[in-house]
Amino acid sequence: MAWDTPSDATDGMDSGEKRLNELGYKQELRREMTLFKTLAISFSTMTLFTGITPLYGSSLLYAGPASLVWGWVVVTFFTWFVGVAMSEICSSFPTTGSLYFWAAHLAGPKWGPFASWCCAWLETIGLIAGIGTQAYAGSQTLQSIILLSTGTNKGGGYLAPRGVFLCMYMALTVIWAVLNTFALDVIAFIDIISIWWQVIGGLVIVIMLPLVALTTQSASYVFTHFETAPESTGIRSKAYAAILSVLVSQYSLYGYDAAAHLTEETRGADKNGPIAILSSIGIISVFGWAYILALTFSIQNPSYLYDKGNETAGTFVPAQILYDAFYGRYHSSTGAIILLFIIWGSFFFGGLSITTSAARVVYALSRDGGIPFSTIWRRVHPKYKVPSNAVWLCAFICILLGLPILKVNVVFTAITSICTIGWVGGYAVPIFARMIMAENNFKPGPFYLGRASRPVCLVAFLWICYTCCVFLLPTFYPIEWANFNYAPIALGVALALIMLWWALDARKWFKGPVRNIDAQNEKV
Repeated sequence: MAWDTPSDATDGMDSGEKRLNELGYKQELRREMTLFKTLAISFSTMTLFTGITPLYGSSLLYAGPASLVWGWVVVTFFTWFVGVAMSEICSSFPTTGSLYFWAAHLAGPKWGPFASWCCAWLETIGLIAGIGTQAYAGSQTLQSIILLSTGTNKGGGYLAPRGVFLCMYMALTVIWAVLNTFALDVIAFIDIISIWWQVIGGLVIVIMLPLVALTTQSASYVFTHFETAPESTGIRSKAYAAILSVLVSQYSLYGYDAAAHLTEETRGADKNGPIAILSSIGIISVFGWAYILALTFSIQNPSYLYDKGNETAGTFVPAQILYDAFYGRYHSSTGAIILLFIIWGSFFFGGLSITTSAARVVYALSRDGGIPFSTIWRRVHPKYKVPSNAVWLCAFICILLGLPILKVNVVFTAITSICTIGWVGGYAVPIFARMIMAENNFKPGPFYLGRASRPVCLVAFLWICYTCCVFLLPTFYPIEWANFNYAPIALGVALALIMLWWALDARKWFKGPVRNIDAQNEKV
């Protein structure tokens, strides 16, 4: 692995813009993002709390704390392979289309269009569903804040019904769309607030929570206690329970590709893009594990966390842990409410950043004619220079995904599975193409793995395949309509239609990324 010095820019041209021109694209978006701003958006997309908090309770229930705690370490280890593989490709192809652009060029002229088509749609599905996961979990946190602020479940507090919950979900989605309609520097400024919000807020929670709790669990309980709950989950296989308990880590540790989506707007993107990707993984790896440990050590009564009669109505385990800690010491829920607000802020910032990334992918795919009515979605706002139409398309689809909240209980499970499989599955296509392509056809950027590239890509690809498979598994038994993971059906239908469209029509005209620089101006 090596960092090479990027080629000198000519005529004052940024190195990322120069490489963009070599690839056949002219600079259309405003290139004003610094490394720190790009890192802020990438970090905000992954976020410290948004992956762990909503799935912590179910993961703890499946197999106890040991599997949850050590599962994070295992997933982090394999995530580094994926991040390093993607960083090498990002350094060579600093374009807004990112993953699907990479797939097209790495797969070659014969398979490039098909690889690009598959990658683009997987990524689009994953990112739009990702907005939904943030909106749902943010609404869940807000629901707990309102409940504790109005007297708790035992004291007649207000637990938002389905209709109000859906309104929260829709309101968050619309707010994110409105903010993303303004200039990118507004989003960048908010995301700078986000990174400090999460770092400082994360430190406050990680340090304060175990100190406030009247008692803490022993190290042997946290690191070695393995316990399944077949009476609650219906799962009697210890191995199967352990696999499900690790889903929280697999869901949390992705999103670092956000830096790649902004490379056409980032200075020195061929070098700063990889730095932002790897830095995001490193920060989340450390802080995420610390957050899991803080929650687990601070548990007062494990069985009480899931009691429907407890103060949070058994709906949100982290909220109950916070409440037990603060009420036990101070006989007040104020501290728990403040910390829940910090967590809610993380969901807000995360949803805002994912909306930014989703709109860029839709814009890039529309620019290449890969979405129906592409001429509408590829339009850039004349004043703010952002793909505002693509932003509102993503928001509209996200709202549609949330409508089943009114009738079913497994919306979050389904949206999370769709998000993870689509988002992470999109990583697999360019990584696989990079692994099998001839090395002399690859033009490396400043970040280059050399001989380590193929082994790293192989481990990353196999890990992604495993991740996608486990998110298709049933999460409760016996399988009923109330607990059915309908993600396989939803994804199956969507992908079948996309592949049918390809076979009947799109393969005739979709050629992958379309260059927008005249041939005489290309410098390949």
